[in-house]
Amino acid sequence: MKKSDSVEAYIEEHAHFSAALKVLRSIITSTELEEHIKWNAPVYSLDGKNIIGLGAFKHHFGIWFFNGVFLKDEQNLLVNAQAKTKGLRQMRFESINDIDKNG
Repeated sequence: MKKSDSVEAYIEEHAHFSAALKVLRSIITSTELEEHIKWNAPVYSLDGKNIIGLGAFKHHFGIWFFNGVFLKDEQNLLVNAQAKTKGLRQMRFESINDIDKNG
């Protein structure tokens, strides 16, 4: 996989989800979080601490919360991606229509 040097490049490289990634990015960047590229993907931080990541894969895209284990998840939207990632939680989407822009 080609290394992304900007968030725009990352979104371009994942053309099958680019519109949806742009929606998620606009929601995230409307906050005080700072945008970076880390581990070849967009990461958003506050006071130097990673808060949210944005990612696209073959069949889904989504956001992950670095300390998602501490979030209240009454609607069971978050999944633990791997057993070795103790605190990390993901919110996965398969279509731009899965994003609730008003919630």
